[in-house]
Amino acid sequence: MEEKKFDVKSIIGFVLIFILLLWVMNNNRPTQEELAKRKAEQEQAAAAKNPQNNTATAATADLGAFAYGNAQATAKDGVTVIENKDVKLTINNKGGDLKEVLLKQFKTYESMPVYLIKDKNAIFALNFKTTQGQELNTQQLYFEPSLSQKDGKQLLSMKVKTGENSYLEYVYTLPAEGYMVDVAVRSQGLSGVLNSQNPIELVWGLKARRMEKSVTYENRYTQSTIRYADDKINRMSQGGNSGTKEEQVSWVAYKQHLFTSVLISDSAFANGDFLSYNIANEESKDVKYTKNLKSTFPLKTKGGELSESLHFYFGPSDYNVLKQYNDKYELTELIPLGWGIFGWLNKWLFIPLYNFLANYFSVGLVIILMTIIVRLLLSPIVYKSYVSQAKMKVLRPEIEEINKKYEEPMKRQQETMALYSKAGVNPMSGCIPALLQLPVFLALFNFFPTEFGLRQKSFLWAEDLSSYDAIFELPFSIPFYGSHVSLFPLLASVAIFIYSLMTMAQTVQPQQPGMPNMKFLIYLSPVMMLFFFNNYASGLSLYYFVSNLLTILIMLAIKHWILDEKKIHAQIQENKMKPKKESKFQAKMREMMEQAEAQRKAQQRK
Repeated sequence: MEEKKFDVKSIIGFVLIFILLLWVMNNNRPTQEELAKRKAEQEQAAAAKNPQNNTATAATADLGAFAYGNAQATAKDGVTVIENKDVKLTINNKGGDLKEVLLKQFKTYESMPVYLIKDKNAIFALNFKTTQGQELNTQQLYFEPSLSQKDGKQLLSMKVKTGENSYLEYVYTLPAEGYMVDVAVRSQGLSGVLNSQNPIELVWGLKARRMEKSVTYENRYTQSTIRYADDKINRMSQGGNSGTKEEQVSWVAYKQHLFTSVLISDSAFANGDFLSYNIANEESKDVKYTKNLKSTFPLKTKGGELSESLHFYFGPSDYNVLKQYNDKYELTELIPLGWGIFGWLNKWLFIPLYNFLANYFSVGLVIILMTIIVRLLLSPIVYKSYVSQAKMKVLRPEIEEINKKYEEPMKRQQETMALYSKAGVNPMSGCIPALLQLPVFLALFNFFPTEFGLRQKSFLWAEDLSSYDAIFELPFSIPFYGSHVSLFPLLASVAIFIYSLMTMAQTVQPQQPGMPNMKFLIYLSPVMMLFFFNNYASGLSLYYFVSNLLTILIMLAIKHWILDEKKIHAQIQENKMKPKKESKFQAKMREMMEQAEAQRKAQQRK
């Protein structure tokens, strides 16, 4: 019997045939997109057989279309980073939104990196219904990233594919420098899925992270600022919770104390809902967030497709930086410089003056030099005010005689006004200079708290001129004051007290019956200053301290070297001898007082 031999060639043939079969089977296996398509077709076929379930299965088909993109995403839970020398953006693949926004040039009060967005404190998403009524949220969808370069800019395309040539896309464009990020929101081939009858909602929200030492101060200046298409500005309430609905919105800024996040639309949003919630416990030192800010805008499709050109600004609330974007967006308007004349003074006088001086001196010296310049410019007004006070002081003995001679208040008033008229003294002339100084006072009150240049700049014992200068921590908290003692507000309060004493010594008149005791103001103003400014920027308190100190020195110089009270007295006596022609205003006042006196006497007789 012939023995069977082992046939090597046959074995090799069988192996090659087996490998060929595996290759054919693998190439004929359906792809993920084909599986998703078959599933959608099966569901549609089942819906056709069962009319009662048509709506549900069609909605599932819509979801299946967006699931196509999820199956194609190369890194479902990954992130993509784009950055320049100023800002670093980390974008989620899931949701296609911003996971982190880092400002590279700055640190928090704890010397930590400044993240405007981190730890899920922001939302940027689209909410919409499909043509079959299914609700979708882009935060639940996976986007496929594609990074490229063009003209020195980084372009990041984030797509949710619903088919070979249909998709929802975000395109982030970041230049080589700066804080502005362009964001295009668009779709292709989705006209049969997007429901034009139900506007797509764009939701933009931010839980503002704490950046500065003073929670009270930072929270006070954290708010939503809305700019309309007609260039008007609306600043939502800084304190408490608030909400509003506005129309024709160009941009909305989530302004923190010295940083800001702005969403801008090239074509104004038709309307928007805005909410602000205060979430900071100002008594706690462990506060991480100040306010929760949220905006919702309806987006309309164009030809059944989305096409929105948006921009984000993530950066400092620095007037000089924001001014670079003023040609298109007028971003400097988000800084509360004050309305009317107060804003004009800041924009055209104090900001240019500060910028000029900051080129040559440290910030502390800049504040002192600005104060000296302002006081010198206002010194003629101070002089006029002091002259008026000196005249009133000279007339005080005669006014006291009138008060002793006449018991009736109306008669006293008539004789006092007659004395002023003969002496050529206007009792209101002392108030007018004070009113003229008020615009400067209020303009600088708005300037110093919003000036980014003060941030983390030290002077003497103050470590940060944009925050309070605590020299002592209290073991308890005083209502409206805080748990620390700031030195510059204390010095400013002492200076105000001395200035008030000097002013009152010049102007105070014998108290009239029924009139409030004006001496009370000597003590009220310094106490208010002490409580109000204890948590404010030490730069502002430094200005008020130096300003009042200089005013005291100017008044002393006027009193001892410029004005001679004896000459003023002689001039008043000379004025009394001159015949006076009664003005129309004085005649009218005299007639009114005489009529009032006649009515009073008639009532007494009755």
